[in-house]
Amino acid sequence: MATSCFADRLAKHVPLSDAEKKALTRLEENPRKVKRGAMIQRVNETVTELFVLREGRVMSFVILPDGSRQILRVYFPGDFIGSASTIYNRAPESLVALSDSIICPFDKHALRRLLEEYPRVAALLFLLSNAERVALTDRLASLGRTSAKARVASFLLDIFDRLRVTDDGITDSFDLKLTQEEIGDAIGLTSVHVNRMIRQMEQEGLISRANGRITLRDMARLEEIGHYTNRHKDMDLDWLPGME
Repeated sequence: MATSCFADRLAKHVPLSDAEKKALTRLEENPRKVKRGAMIQRVNETVTELFVLREGRVMSFVILPDGSRQILRVYFPGDFIGSASTIYNRAPESLVALSDSIICPFDKHALRRLLEEYPRVAALLFLLSNAERVALTDRLASLGRTSAKARVASFLLDIFDRLRVTDDGITDSFDLKLTQEEIGDAIGLTSVHVNRMIRQMEQEGLISRANGRITLRDMARLEEIGHYTNRHKDMDLDWLPGME
């Protein structure tokens, strides 16, 4: 059976049947390579495709009235991209590749068939969509109520925990693969301010950097500084339908 990075991601939460894996694999039958910086979707365009990200990184964003950019979400391999677009005819956000990537487009009708035939997968997607919503709510609250240092700490921890969902080899370090400008656009800071906070956390022994990798030296302290809660674990899965 061909492998599906989307199925692998979902299987980290609950075991999947062979039929469910096969159905999820069908969503990835038409992979498309995109270069770093390529626009995948523009805000207000008619939505014709949803996506699974197989390789690389993609971000969603909007341009604010003053011309500044607000990054809404950074996507990693195995992520379903476009859940916000399932309820609208026009895209509520733009999508751009942060690195050379492979995306797997599929239409809404393919998603409808998946949800009709496999209600357990539908329930799991509902659960993960709500976990994402809660994580975004946490970041929204932090933008207005926490310090710059807290925002950077929380952002780094969230990236770390999301990457660990699908990569068991990650223990305390990860490839950031984001510029300081991109981090700032996600958490409402200038790149200069982000740089200052990262250097301060290095000096305090909270993190270290080498060759683009971030190592979290004192996770407990970072969680305290960032008022951070890991929204990607300890999910209540008992209510999900059983495997058929």
